[in-house]
Amino acid sequence: MATSSRVGVTVLMLTTAVLGLAAVDAAPAGGRGIGIWPVGAAIAALLLSPRRRARQLAVLTALVALATIWVGGRPPTVAAGLAVGIGLETWVVWWILTDRRPGRPRLMTNADLARFLGGSALGACVVWVATFATAALTGFGTPWLTALTVGTAQLCSLLTVLPFFLQLRGHEPTAAIVERVVQWVLIVTVSLLVFLPHDFPGLVFMVLPVLAWGALRAGPYEALAQTVAVFGVAIQLTTFGFGPFADVPATYGLPVDTRPILLALFGIACALVVVPMMLIAGEQLANARFAAAERDKVQNIVNGATGVAIIGTDEAGRITLFNPGAQRLLGYAPEEVMGETTRLFHTDQAVKEKAHELGVGDDFTEVARALAAPRHAGTDMRFVRKDGVERNHSMTLSQLVDDRGRVTGYVSTSEDVTERVRAQEVLVEALEAERTAAERLREIDRVKESFVSSVSHELRTPITSIVGYLEMLEEGEFGAVSPAQADALRRVSANSSRLLLLIDDLLTLSRVEDDGLVLASRALDLRLLVQEGYDVVSPAWDGRRLDVRLELPDEPVPFLGDRDMIERVVVNLVSNAVKFTPDGGRVALCLSTSDDGATIEVSDTGIGIPPEERGRIFSRFFRSTTAQKQAIPGSGLGLSIARAVVEKHGGRIELESHPGEGTTFRVWLPIVT
Repeated sequence: MATSSRVGVTVLMLTTAVLGLAAVDAAPAGGRGIGIWPVGAAIAALLLSPRRRARQLAVLTALVALATIWVGGRPPTVAAGLAVGIGLETWVVWWILTDRRPGRPRLMTNADLARFLGGSALGACVVWVATFATAALTGFGTPWLTALTVGTAQLCSLLTVLPFFLQLRGHEPTAAIVERVVQWVLIVTVSLLVFLPHDFPGLVFMVLPVLAWGALRAGPYEALAQTVAVFGVAIQLTTFGFGPFADVPATYGLPVDTRPILLALFGIACALVVVPMMLIAGEQLANARFAAAERDKVQNIVNGATGVAIIGTDEAGRITLFNPGAQRLLGYAPEEVMGETTRLFHTDQAVKEKAHELGVGDDFTEVARALAAPRHAGTDMRFVRKDGVERNHSMTLSQLVDDRGRVTGYVSTSEDVTERVRAQEVLVEALEAERTAAERLREIDRVKESFVSSVSHELRTPITSIVGYLEMLEEGEFGAVSPAQADALRRVSANSSRLLLLIDDLLTLSRVEDDGLVLASRALDLRLLVQEGYDVVSPAWDGRRLDVRLELPDEPVPFLGDRDMIERVVVNLVSNAVKFTPDGGRVALCLSTSDDGATIEVSDTGIGIPPEERGRIFSRFFRSTTAQKQAIPGSGLGLSIARAVVEKHGGRIELESHPGEGTTFRVWLPIVT
């Protein structure tokens, strides 16, 4: 145990002893309780100490409890029984909070809160049972009343003290210093107003709104300190006979232990108001920071797409977004088109021709609805510039739909393909004279069209989703933090990452095609590369029922090559295995060595590849029919990049697959001898 931790544990145990004796001494005369015994401080000592010392400190806590309760005037048999209960309570709460994990437990999420409240409640139940049994065996008071007195006091101690020693978000206060000073003044004032009079028990509720205000606007530790301050005032004034709880036993003819029970319930209520609201405030701030970062990232992506016109509209087709690419391609400034309809960019003749092509009525609204269908992604549409020049654009129009299925707007992404169309027309005319070359050129054109279609679907669709959810966030569709807003933020993040990965694949593929893929060769341990690739993909099977395993040699595997590129090969192969394997299946990543090299084997029990398609599986943009039928997303670039990288390193990649049974990829690489 480090010196600082040892000192902290010692201070906490001494504090527990002093406050424990004070708590027993402050218990009302004639009562059977032991006051608000500081079990929270004792558990904090366990949290600061190594796990191997937990049982020893729990026993020490029981001994401290025995001494303080006995010295405080309780019979030795009663003190022994209560001490056993407190020792068990300390260990049980510590065990639940730590959940066999090292370090201080967290109190940041709803799951953390549930563990904290559940552990505290179970600890209080342990003390309740021990106190009930002790009272029943020794005749020390009415068993159920004595157990209720001690149990509520222990729960109050846990809820008000223990959060100080858990990991909180630690966010800065959102309130200015003046507002926080006002909070403290009001807390002290209200506490005195509540606990000085005798005859107004309803005034107790005045404290809760003030504490809630502090929980939402102050920092987490300051909010907890305000709770302790209020409860400290309540304990002191009640002990000296002030406040709504002091005269309850005499006024209503109740047992004297009613007073500490009511006081403990008041502390529990304060803690149950402050702690959850403190967590909500911290989560709101974290989500707001994350949303702002994602908004800036998406805005940078949209503004950086100078070669693509991105136009967003509301549900009536009025323009709400006009990016720099749209300005460059169409010639309008954003202030000239905001609030106008996109009908501005199309001539009557262009709308009529597209309506005839789509088989819909000669109406711009009907044409727009038809173009929004996924099958028309990447269709050609004529746009008229501000200067009157008409240009051909390859356009994808998508609907923005909220969580209730209502259309909230549209996003159009398009690029000027006029020169491409003209080039195609010239090419077709030239191909008429060359029948032999015609088939070859048509194949090139089909590959090009496949490229355009794949990029149009895989690149523009994420941009559309990103812009759509950004619009919904900025327009306040979700309002305050809610499950729907959190879901929208997750979608923004997922689509941003997907877009960046796809762009990276396209750039890598371009370098491979131009033989411009330059490798940074360094001496590496191949085991580390495989491990890192496995770690990158590991989030992909979170929440799924997949058996994913990793096998690595015990000895280092020396390798000379490009760290990032080999890791990319592992990421591509493992992510494909996870993606194409249904729940309940298995995925294995194994690294083995031989005399002349190392083999990385990725196997799965997924959908497999048809035999007739295995020869094309490493072709650029090729996707198997099984993947297309099951609508599994992908661009068809990963395996072609993987093969190019492996061959650049002097290796080879092999495939073995059976439809419906699974697929195995084996990558052989030379190693340093």
